[in-house]
Parts: sequence; C-alpha cells; structure tokens
Amino acid sequence: MLKMKQLTPAEFENFTNTFNIHSLYQTVEYANVMERQGLGTLFVGLIDGDNIVAASLIIVEKSDGFNYAYAPRGFLINYNNYSLLKKFTSLLKKFLGKRDIIAVKLNPLIIKEIHDKDNHLKESNDYFGKVYNDLKRLGYYHLGYNHFFEAFKPRFEAILNLDFPYYQLFSGMSKGYRTKIRSAEKNGMKVHKGNINNLDYLYLQTKEKYPRDLKFFQDVYQVFGATSKVEFYYVKLDTTYFLTKTQEAYALAEQRSTEINQQVLANLGENNAKLVDLKIVCDNEANFYKNELITATNLLRDFPTGAILASTMIIKNKEEIFLFMDGFDPNYKHFNAKHLLLWKLIEKFSQEGFKRFNLGGVTNPLLEKNSYKGLNNFKKNFGADIYEYVGDLELITNKTLYFMYRNAAPIRNMLKR
Repeated sequence: MLKMKQLTPAEFENFTNTFNIHSLYQTVEYANVMERQGLGTLFVGLIDGDNIVAASLIIVEKSDGFNYAYAPRGFLINYNNYSLLKKFTSLLKKFLGKRDIIAVKLNPLIIKEIHDKDNHLKESNDYFGKVYNDLKRLGYYHLGYNHFFEAFKPRFEAILNLDFPYYQLFSGMSKGYRTKIRSAEKNGMKVHKGNINNLDYLYLQTKEKYPRDLKFFQDVYQVFGATSKVEFYYVKLDTTYFLTKTQEAYALAEQRSTEINQQVLANLGENNAKLVDLKIVCDNEANFYKNELITATNLLRDFPTGAILASTMIIKNKEEIFLFMDGFDPNYKHFNAKHLLLWKLIEKFSQEGFKRFNLGGVTNPLLEKNSYKGLNNFKKNFGADIYEYVGDLELITNKTLYFMYRNAAPIRNMLKR
C-alpha cells in the first residue's frame, strides 16, 4: 500500500542518488541553505513497502500568517506514470494540508523543447502534451508560458554538452568569443580559485542585479562546501603587466602611424586611396591604445596588486556543473574577463569528465523583441542549447486556508501602498 511520510535527510539523499533527473535545488544541501535563510523545510516521500518511489524537498515560507510551500525544480517522480503521479498528488495534498500549508508551487524539469545555439528546433518532447494534460487533470494550475524571468525559477536554461574534447568545445564557440578569450589572456588576466574569504568579490559584482546579500553566498559556500560540491573562481588582471603591454602596443601603433603618414606625404598628388585608408586604420589603432594607456595607468594606480574583473560560484551536482551565480565589473566589460572565466571552467570540467555545464537562466530565444538578447547571445555563443521547461505550476493543498489567503490579498496590497 502506498503511503506518504516525512523522510529523514539521509533517506531523501539516498533516493536522490538513484534518481536520474536531479537538480541541485532538490538536495539536502539546498534545504540547509534555505533553513539558514529563515525558511522551513521538510522532505516527503511516497513509500511502497520499504521502497521510496517518489520524493520532494518542500520549502515553507510564512506570508502574512499563511504557510506557502515551494518544490524547487519539481518533484522527484516519473511524470509519465499517471497512476503514480495521481497517488503522489493525492497523498501530498493531504500531507501538506494537515500542516496548514495552503498550496505548493513547483517548476519541474519537464522539457518542452530544446533549441540549438542558432534557435533551430533540436528536440521536442513527444510526451509533453500528455504530461501537461495529466497535471491539469490532477488539479495543478499552470501559471502560463512566461517568456522572461517572471517565474519561480527560469523557464529557459542554457546548457552546454561537455561530452567532447575541450579543443572541440573551443572550436564550437563563436569566432568572436575565441578572439576575446585569447585577447583577455594576452592582456594579463588569469583565473584563480578562491575561497569563502573572497566571496565579497561576487557580492559586490552582483548586488545591483540580485536581491541576495553576502550571507547568502557564505551560506551556500559553507553548506555545499561541506560535501565538496561548491567552488569559487575569479579573474584577476595583473595591472603592472597590462600597463607594460599597453605601453608597448601604443609605441608600436604610434610608430606604424608615423611611417604611414610619411608615406602619404611622400606620395601627395598620386592615386593613393589605399594608403589613405591604411593611415585611417593606423590612426584609429593609435588612438585606441592611447585611451587604453590612460585606463591601464588608472588601473595600476587604483589596483596596484591586481584588479578583480569577474567572479563566479559553481556547484557540482552529479555529472553537471551549475553556474550558481556570476558577476563582473561593468566598468571593464570590454576586457572580456567573464568570457575567459567561463571558458577556463568549461575546459577544466570537461577534462574532469563532467557531462553538462548549466549556464543558468535565459529568456525565450524565439522572441523578436527581447531586451535580454545580449544575455541569451552571451550564453549561446559558448555553444549552449536552450532548454524550455513547462514553467510554474500551483497545487492547492488546503482549500479553506487558500481562499482565505486569496481573499485577503486586496487588503495586503492596500497595506503595502
């Protein structure tokens, strides 16, 4: 007889280790991070005899006196098995409802379509329609096919297949990115492995975009670090080396510009259009390095021991690397430090045998008007495919309390004004 029960962390972890489709958001470590952030957590499992056949991490947040739950990246269950899904749903509603949890929101890893880096359809889930209709039939409310970042977790993710030699992965990137990566190395940038004492780099580079404080990054690092699943990296520019290289490049550009000017003057009155075009190119190059020399001088003055230009925290989850958070200094965006950082990680983890590199959320790649095209292109230019998921679903688990919560919404909104 199937029954629902609360699992111990060890029971839940043992089950996740046997489950193929698995997210870092459905781990004991992530639950511990959420607890440190002040949220409630519990593990539930559907038991058949002595075996766990489905499970989930449930995160509980109290909002205006009501308990609302989240199952990040969905349940660990075979969604194609309708009878199993039906039983799990029925027992979960009773289990959470008795604990005064009004509803649970989930965004499962149910793939709808996969597009390649050129936006061509690469794969379509033949069972998607059936699973979607099964969920609707069982009382899950679909919150819509959002295009951007309105959902609980991104509905679109960029994922790079690492199951190739690293040199093939490099050649699979866009030509422009390969040039930027080589240029970043040539300018004196190197990737360093950091530790918890360096997390302020990441916080300072992301605080304007992400509502997370330094403590959150520290919690993630400490918890996932206890099981050796987290690593932190940053890119440091050797400002002394960069100034020297820029001085050399500027001197060479000035020399070329002077030589071309002399040739133009020596050929006045003749048809020397090509020479004039070359002069313009050389003059532009000299001006570029002149401005770069000012930047290099200021960088050495402000950062005599080196400048941190980009940083990232990754989490290792089975055969996948997940780009948990990343940032860069927008003042030096043209240095392409983030390009170098991601490539070095791709190279490293492909050689270590990892199969996938999840570059995180993107937006709908098929939209004509998309203010996030730059973000999408950045990730796709590494050769990543775009995975589209079903999106957010909501399951009411205590109807009485849920409708009290919904009816109180206008009052809550009025109080917030």
